[in-house]
Amino acid sequence: MTMKSINLTEDVYDYLLSVSLKESPLQTALRDETARHPQSSMQIAPEQGQFIALLLKLINAKKVMEIGVFTGYGTLTMAQAIPEDGKVVACDINEKDTEIARKYWDQAGVREKIQLALAPAIETMDTLLKNGEEDTFDFIFIDADKQEYPAYFERALKLLRKGGLIMVDNVLWSGKPAMKAEMDKDTVAIREFNEKLKNDARVQISMLPVADGITLAIKN
Repeated sequence: MTMKSINLTEDVYDYLLSVSLKESPLQTALRDETARHPQSSMQIAPEQGQFIALLLKLINAKKVMEIGVFTGYGTLTMAQAIPEDGKVVACDINEKDTEIARKYWDQAGVREKIQLALAPAIETMDTLLKNGEEDTFDFIFIDADKQEYPAYFERALKLLRKGGLIMVDNVLWSGKPAMKAEMDKDTVAIREFNEKLKNDARVQISMLPVADGITLAIKN
């Protein structure tokens, strides 16, 4: 037995997916199309999407938000996991990429659950707060501009109900936050965010080596 997380070789990773991944055909098709995108690395891993869906079921989530839509795999996954009268607020600024997303949302029959906000996420979140939606969201997924993580997180905490859950993506950032010599702006931003979040008494957290690293934060 090891006291560390297992090293995922390609063979082990393929095995993991082969015995656990339960994608809908449209999720698989969207992943395949996104794999041909010049920025395909921005898409979340399929096992991460399935983990999100499981978490939404566990907390009986009905009102959720995604910050950073890209081609819409995460949004599709969340929309499929929440009840018929649930809602996903999907925040992005790229109309071309979200055109791909909308095509799959329509085919999956979940378009009515999704409110696409094509604007900077901070503006969308501030508008929601001004409109009285504080303490009403069950789950918020943060996966956009790394240097804005603190700003996203502060607004997410206000929008989230007590006991609600935030997932923050890319917190291990290919291991660069652990390397002191790595000082590019995104790495520094993630490193500082991780360090600050560890001591934030407003949440209980767990960082996991899933995909590029995720942190789960429950609002106290």
